[in-house]
Amino acid sequence: MTLDPAIHVQGVEKSFKDVHVLRAVDFDVARGSIFALLGSNGAGKTTLIRILSTLLKADAGSAVVHGYDVATQAAEVRESISLTGQFAAVDEILTGRENLVLIAKLRHLADRGGTADALLARVSLTDGGGRRVSTYSGGMRRRLDIAMSLIGGPPVIFLDEPTTGLDPQARLQVWAAVRELAAGGTTVLLTTQYLDEAEALADRIAILHQGRILVNGTLTELKRLLPPAKVEYVEKQPTLEDVFLAVIGRSATAVPDGADL
Repeated sequence: MTLDPAIHVQGVEKSFKDVHVLRAVDFDVARGSIFALLGSNGAGKTTLIRILSTLLKADAGSAVVHGYDVATQAAEVRESISLTGQFAAVDEILTGRENLVLIAKLRHLADRGGTADALLARVSLTDGGGRRVSTYSGGMRRRLDIAMSLIGGPPVIFLDEPTTGLDPQARLQVWAAVRELAAGGTTVLLTTQYLDEAEALADRIAILHQGRILVNGTLTELKRLLPPAKVEYVEKQPTLEDVFLAVIGRSATAVPDGADL
């Protein structure tokens, strides 16, 4: 097994006229790991994802994905990756299963129905596979979008802010799907502006600010950048998210969907 990183980025720069979006960006992503690119809006996260997925050319520097140069071997890179953007790219008229069968057909797979059923089970959508996507919640659409990205078994997947706009329960469902990807050997590079998301999912975290990587390391390594915390007794109160998830979980079996209370 090769020890080369799944993604190698060195000195990547990108400008749009006088606006410098990326400035000498360097990082590596180990195979089968989850790497979070953390940054606020406008930091350059999406621009970098577009470069790595061959949708945009860098002004300088180099990038290698799954052993292929993104500038000179774009076709090979595209065969090795899948990209899930900030908004779920699903057909609302079709059912969840039909969406998956369609993509499997476009990828010239033989067992399209079997592939669709297996992926529905993988993202916990088997019960909703026969429903039109127009009836799906935001979390269900995002999980279906991720499932569509997995057709063909790409070794590298890019998730660009995968939980933007989702409620707390849906976010946790997407997090579970992302963890399962990495557990199955898929390399995941996700961009996010949510600190808790990077903390919960990533093996390594890079903070991108104004086009530059400021720090890059494990969560433990990043925490060492700050002075040690003082130990004090504080009574922990439940957060609003704790309350929300507790109520939703408790009422899921007692209250029919769509019921007015």
